[in-house]
Amino acid sequence: MEAMNDDPADLGARIDRTNELLERMLAEVAKTPSTHAIFVDAGYLYAAAGRLVAGTEDRRAFDLDAEGLIDALIDRARTIFADSRLLRVYWYDGARRRIHTAEQQSIAELPDVKVRLGNLNANNQQKGVDSLIRSDLESLARHRAISDAALLGGDEDLVSAVEAAQGYGARVHLWGIEAPEGRNQAEPLLWEVDSQRTFDLEFFKPYVSRRTAAAYDAGSTARPTREDVRFVGAQIAARWLASRGREALVELLPGHPYLPGSVDQDLLVEAEGLLQYSLRGHADLRRALRDGFWGHLQAQY
Repeated sequence: MEAMNDDPADLGARIDRTNELLERMLAEVAKTPSTHAIFVDAGYLYAAAGRLVAGTEDRRAFDLDAEGLIDALIDRARTIFADSRLLRVYWYDGARRRIHTAEQQSIAELPDVKVRLGNLNANNQQKGVDSLIRSDLESLARHRAISDAALLGGDEDLVSAVEAAQGYGARVHLWGIEAPEGRNQAEPLLWEVDSQRTFDLEFFKPYVSRRTAAAYDAGSTARPTREDVRFVGAQIAARWLASRGREALVELLPGHPYLPGSVDQDLLVEAEGLLQYSLRGHADLRRALRDGFWGHLQAQY
């Protein structure tokens, strides 16, 4: 039987090569930026935010400024995951025969947002949404596309989605909405996630309003053009820059094309006052407003 080669020099050389390969791998991992994604169960969002702000879970009784809220969630994630980049926002909702409603279509047209639809049955209950969330979470974690997942939801059925993502090394952070009474998230879900935080009434107030309490009647004033709204955005930017100064501008620019939630909400309210027209639910006009705002600021930099 041939003896094994126990030459110390050869063994040492192999160890050195192995160590070199490990060092290269660690260096590559260190250079790879962390990536996060936001997963929104729209059924939970509408029910919990509607109950908290408008006192009802009936979608027909209140308006949700989805675009403004999504930007606020992106802004909050940027703060929480400071050394990470956003992959995208996944928005899960139900629709009859999986055909987008006008509102869902406007959300789907937003940058960095992917709308995924389950079915809506005769009782207006979502079907198949949890499985879509699990599929996306598991796939993204398996392919190392995300290191962190922010999950806005509360259903116990999401536990398997959390476990699947964690099995591939992703961290899952549960986001919830303050409940006026008791809890609106399943305890088993709270037990499984890596962290959890709750957004309160003040966070959602700017984005939810009862339809009977609309500030402006969109039918009483002619709809402004995109150029009109873009011009108003530039006007507001000029005022903002004059009052805040260039230091505030330097802090704001790295976030382009997103605005911090407080700035974005102030921009919306001031623009609606100038236009005497509600921009809630008009995604194209909201984008024109931000374009005008950013266009003026970038021209001054």
